[in-house]
Amino acid sequence: MASGEKIVVTNRKARHTYKIEDRLEAGLVLTGTEVKALRAGQVSLQDAYCAADRGEIVLRQCHIAPYTHGNRENHDPLRPRKLLMHKREIKRWADALQMKGYTIVPLKIYFKKGYAKIEIGLGRGKKLYDKRADIAERETKVRLDRLSKR
Repeated sequence: MASGEKIVVTNRKARHTYKIEDRLEAGLVLTGTEVKALRAGQVSLQDAYCAADRGEIVLRQCHIAPYTHGNRENHDPLRPRKLLMHKREIKRWADALQMKGYTIVPLKIYFKKGYAKIEIGLGRGKKLYDKRADIAERETKVRLDRLSKR
């Protein structure tokens, strides 16, 4: 974690469900009440994903709860949010989405120098046997660590 970085939420399920092959930091286009709700930690990346839409990458199904002290101008919790990326990055990631089995998964949302950032990853879905192999590998590593401490 870099200095001046405050992690708001991480998507722990993403690393279990997908094999992350590439990562990228992008900015988020948010309204005022969304920023305040993010600072309060009222966000969920549970079912969130990114999609290419008319030359932009858009974050979908990311639930940012309405701000408690917001008024009638409060935001829609599930509205699509545009990601701020360079044009060549957008093209490269949109092309990767066209390949079979790939999806763009949000990994974490954090504040960096006062700006809301999102780390996204290009992931390929894991099969059930891949998930089981990862769990078995993790368990053997824990056992070896325990034995080496004795």
